[in-house]
Amino acid sequence: MCGLAGIVDGGGATHAFLTATVTAMSDAVRHRGPDGSGIWCDPAAGAALAHRRLAIIDLTDHGHQPMLSADGRYVLVFNGEIYNHREMASRLAGAGARLRGHSDTEILLETIASTSVESALEAANGMFALALWDRRKQTMTLARDRMGEKPLYYAHDRGRVIFASELTALRQVSGFSPSLDQGALALFVRHSYVPGPQTIYAGVRKLAPGHLVRFQAGCLDDPVPYPFWTLRDAASRGAADPLSLADDELVSVAEGTLRDAVRLRMISDVPLGAFLSGGVDSSLVVALMQSVSPRPVRSFTVSVGGQFDESQHAAAVARHIGTDHTELRLTEADALSLASEIPAMYDEPFADPSAVPTALVSAAARQHVTVCLTGDGGDEILAGYNRYLAADRLMTRAMRVPAGVRTSVGHAICQASPHRWDTWGNALPSGRRVPDLGTKMHKLARVLAAADPHAAYRALTSHIEPTHVLRHPAEPMTEATQQDPRLSPLDPLHQMLYLDGVMTLPDNMLVKVDRASMAVALECRVPLLDHRFVELAWRLPRTAKIRNRQGKWLLRQILRRHVPDELFDRPKQGFDPPLADWLRGPLRNWVGDLLSPSRLDAQGLFNAAGVQGIVAEHMSGRRNHDYAVWTLVVFQAWWEHQRVTVTS
Repeated sequence: MCGLAGIVDGGGATHAFLTATVTAMSDAVRHRGPDGSGIWCDPAAGAALAHRRLAIIDLTDHGHQPMLSADGRYVLVFNGEIYNHREMASRLAGAGARLRGHSDTEILLETIASTSVESALEAANGMFALALWDRRKQTMTLARDRMGEKPLYYAHDRGRVIFASELTALRQVSGFSPSLDQGALALFVRHSYVPGPQTIYAGVRKLAPGHLVRFQAGCLDDPVPYPFWTLRDAASRGAADPLSLADDELVSVAEGTLRDAVRLRMISDVPLGAFLSGGVDSSLVVALMQSVSPRPVRSFTVSVGGQFDESQHAAAVARHIGTDHTELRLTEADALSLASEIPAMYDEPFADPSAVPTALVSAAARQHVTVCLTGDGGDEILAGYNRYLAADRLMTRAMRVPAGVRTSVGHAICQASPHRWDTWGNALPSGRRVPDLGTKMHKLARVLAAADPHAAYRALTSHIEPTHVLRHPAEPMTEATQQDPRLSPLDPLHQMLYLDGVMTLPDNMLVKVDRASMAVALECRVPLLDHRFVELAWRLPRTAKIRNRQGKWLLRQILRRHVPDELFDRPKQGFDPPLADWLRGPLRNWVGDLLSPSRLDAQGLFNAAGVQGIVAEHMSGRRNHDYAVWTLVVFQAWWEHQRVTVTS
């Protein structure tokens, strides 16, 4: 795990300029790699690369980057891990190659040199972002892993291409002054993150997962990225070739695939552990780790108290599995202090509240280990969220009803205000009360009125309509607003799973894990996103995902082979802090300051009246707008930290 940066300048840049530029970019991501740094420069071609190293595999100088291939043709900077590098090394040895060390970077580089970039990436099982300079062809190739676990940003600027692991590094380039993209802001307001390929900066893009883009020195046009793997193809292939196995066989096949994914991700030359929340996904990962480990696995959880504290469940699972478990107890003051610092940790606005506990557990684990496995991805791959139950039941049935009828029902629901629905929900007998019933019912109305599963997805996942709070609410197209005819045969459940796979996973969940862990130089590995398991998941029948009104059926069956039901079979709680109470209590003044009408009016981006209406309803307790208020205040805190210009 590392940080990378680079430039290809077609304007005759000097050696001094190139070196100074990539050095400054590298310094901006030093937290990603505290174990070493390096730069490489070819002033004749106007190309330079920089690298910050977090040493995980081959701790010697043989793992130093930028790395030159044995034949001298290629120069590589690499961020991530190739989990099957030993298998790839065996193939190289069989072909007569002689390696200098045993780092996965060298093995990938020599595989590229002996075949091609595309062939090497297709053979690799890993998470990565990379930049490869071909000294013979004078080309720079950027590439990113299949699921988007590792970030890579790039921009055209003044006849040059700049790229890095984080947006902050791009801002170190002399003369580069990015402006705010108001279309990306509208997307952020809707989703609480910025979906790719957009970024919050105009003209700066995220490279899509599973894609490459290649730039020719001296001809710095705007090439179109192209894929070596896409989730769209995996989904289409899976739908065309479904598995037809008995339940026990299905569970065994899936368990074998996951156990191998876990085994590969336990290869490390530094101390390794795992996050354990006590939920299905993390418990399964830790159980599989212990099943292939000759000694107790290190597991970590954070306890901050309150209604959603799952530390006691994690401890019970750890005792049953037999891990060496560490529980770090923190006060609410510790968590609150970090909450106000979160916006500065992310290089573009990011408002997932679970970033707070993720940052806490990352910092706690880093005191003991350098690598952690996580249970991320299970919800998005095997339908763990409540909205998937809605897709499976409500949307499948609703789409059979004429649109006019659905719209009329939705209109009837909205005749009662959200506050009125809340009053009714709270008046139900104890044990049957429905909190935030107004939000749920009005969201249901939008789902019923949706013309297709994509529109229903937007209704289910949006916390704020941009038109309610922004002066310029126009949104660019995303995967959720454009229909792909190749995916039209998929049912509503699988269309929603696909959208989460290409949006929520790479641009929200994996961003959260990457930034929170790399802020403390901790490498996180995600076995449930091994591409072999992802491809298997798309071949599974619907009933392997949702059964008996419960998601992640398959993962639960595997876990039952290792952990008794009573340790994990409980309602999903998530990993969010008590955000609603924080915003009304200890963070109230912070919110009031950042979202004050005078500040919003001076900034010129938001409709202050719309923002104040949301804030006032939440603070009064009439409605719960915790996610909406958090999204708005996170942007304002990020804005105060970055201070960028605005473009329309």
